[in-house]
Amino acid sequence: MDFLPELIEDYVVNHSQKEPELLQQLNKETWQKVLNPRMLSGAYQGRLLSIISKLTNPKNILEIGTYTGYSALCLAEGIQNNGELITIDKNEELENFAKKYFNNSNYKNQIKQLIGNAVDIIPTLNKKFDLVFIDADKSNYINYFNLIIDKMNSGGVILSDNVLWSGKIVEELNPKDIDTKTLLEYNKLLNSDARVETILLPIRDGLTITRVK
Repeated sequence: MDFLPELIEDYVVNHSQKEPELLQQLNKETWQKVLNPRMLSGAYQGRLLSIISKLTNPKNILEIGTYTGYSALCLAEGIQNNGELITIDKNEELENFAKKYFNNSNYKNQIKQLIGNAVDIIPTLNKKFDLVFIDADKSNYINYFNLIIDKMNSGGVILSDNVLWSGKIVEELNPKDIDTKTLLEYNKLLNSDARVETILLPIRDGLTITRVK
C-alpha cells in the first residue's frame, strides 16, 4: 500500500489533522485483537473521509463494509443532525466490536448496523444517499455501483477504497485473480460512465472520489 517514500508519507501525516481520541482507541484495539488490521482505514485516510463528509454535509450515508467501525465514525463526523448512516457488513463476529465504539460516540443514535450480504440488503433500502463508501469484497464492486447509482442524489459522492490494489492493477493479470480483474473493470467503468465524474487519488491503497451528476 505504501507508494510514497517513507519520509514524505511521515511529513504528510504529521501535517494533517490528528484523529480524535475515540478513534485512536479503536485503531489500537483493532491492531491488538482483530485479524488483518491493515484493512483499517487508519488515521490519515480517516481524516480524509471526515473532511469529505464535512464538505458534503450528507443527510444519508451508506457504507458497504463496516469492519471494526473506524471509517463509519469518520464519515459520521459530517452528517446532518437529522441524518442517518447505514453500514453493512457480513461478518457478524465484529458486530459488537464496532457497536461498542458507535455507542461511545456522538453518533450512536444515527448509525444503523446491518449484518448480511450487501448485494441482498441494498435493494431493500428505501433511501436516497448523499455519500457512499465502498470498502468490501472487491469482486462485487461493480455490483455495488450498479445497485447504488440510482439511489444517489444528484451531486452525491461515491468513495471507493483499494482501487490501486497494492499496485496489482498495473501488473500482468493472473486470469484467476478475480479481484484485480474486477477492479480494472471497475476503474474503467467509473471513468467512462456518463452519469458520474471521477478522480482517482493515489492515497494509501487508492481512493476514488466519484460525483454523481
